[in-house]
Amino acid sequence: MAQSQDAAVRASVDKLFDGMRSGDSSVVRSVFIPQSTLTSVSTNAKDSVMTHVSKTDDFVAAVGKPHTEKWDERIYDVKISVDGPMAIVWAPYKFYRGETFSHCGVNVFTMIKTKSGWKINSITDTRRKTDCL
Repeated sequence: MAQSQDAAVRASVDKLFDGMRSGDSSVVRSVFIPQSTLTSVSTNAKDSVMTHVSKTDDFVAAVGKPHTEKWDERIYDVKISVDGPMAIVWAPYKFYRGETFSHCGVNVFTMIKTKSGWKINSITDTRRKTDCL
């Protein structure tokens, strides 16, 4: 049973990245719950930790706007933990604009099982240009 739950959780995450690569905002929107949140954690030049919270709607709109290069976020070494209607996905990634490396980090997805399947409740990520796993 855990295997199929993990596969269903992973399928929702993969659908997000497929939608990003194709620039399809309706596919991207479909994997989020309405009140979802996005948070990025980074450090500035003074080595201070900074967080940036953005609206999922803004991200979905950005995906759907025409851009010359494909947004290609490649995840690997994915770890999934499920407890009933909640799951956590830990996914290191490398992000490319077209074939050009942009940045890397780790995504942490909080997932909620809804009547229509697994949806993203929140994504928190780190971003850096070096020291990629």
